[in-house]
Amino acid sequence: MREALISASFLIAIVVVCMPAVFAQDMTDHHHIMTPADALNDSITQDWAKQRLAKSPRHQEWVNVKNGNRNVSSFIVYPEVKNKATAVVVIHEIFGMTDWVQQLTDELAEAGYIAIAPDLLSGMGPNGGGTSALSATSNNAVGQAIRALPPDQITADLNAVADYVSKLPAANGKVVVTGYCWGGSQSFRFVTNRPSLKAAFVFYGTAPTTGPQDPALDIAALGKISAPVYGFYGENDARVDATISPTVDAMKELNKKYDPVTYAGAGHGFMRAGEPNGPPPAADADQKTKDAFAANRKARDDAWERWKKILARI
Repeated sequence: MREALISASFLIAIVVVCMPAVFAQDMTDHHHIMTPADALNDSITQDWAKQRLAKSPRHQEWVNVKNGNRNVSSFIVYPEVKNKATAVVVIHEIFGMTDWVQQLTDELAEAGYIAIAPDLLSGMGPNGGGTSALSATSNNAVGQAIRALPPDQITADLNAVADYVSKLPAANGKVVVTGYCWGGSQSFRFVTNRPSLKAAFVFYGTAPTTGPQDPALDIAALGKISAPVYGFYGENDARVDATISPTVDAMKELNKKYDPVTYAGAGHGFMRAGEPNGPPPAADADQKTKDAFAANRKARDDAWERWKKILARI
């Protein structure tokens, strides 16, 4: 069954100070600080995401992907196409397997790709559950569990999912990865660990560094990258944006392709904040709120257009 809606109170509770970058053998909690109003809007967004999923004509299912003795619960959606399709592995935000992540996975299938989103908290909750089981125990259980995930387990889970989806009869064998916020940093990290990936699409995430609070880029990890990395960033996201220029320099020195684009006026999390089916600002919202909403909407639309053009060339 679909994962339960994460409550607004949970989203408020897991607000913590963000660290600068994710590193090759560890991870940090990359997410934006949310106000109570943001959390409430997120709750509404999850409702519309569930409704959109329910109306989708595409085949959706949950599968258990084996990683040793672990079962990685994964949401997969198939496109309605006649030819074998490229697969996209979707890495969720620090909020875990939300309805928005599932809705985005369906949107990728709508665009013509087999999309699979693993719940990386699978087996980490009560009675072997994942995100929904953890969110039912306490307001901050999901955030705590994600911060405690062993890096090697994340890599192994993602490899198992990529192996699984690449071998499906409807797949053409090509696999790319994408991720958002915490997942964006994990997508950058994953491309350093899986040479067969065809591309990485990093949404407001950072490159691997050498320590949990060390801003030094992990050059050895970046040197292992074989695929192009495409970055998607919001202009009003100084914490993440500060890492772009050093990453550009490092990737250029290593002769690796890194193509970041920063979207004017957009904030961190613009792919979710700018969803066209989500709730608009209240009629009495101030102009700053309305402008931010419009910028996130435009960034989301422009990012999708760019993303689909790149995917079509793979």
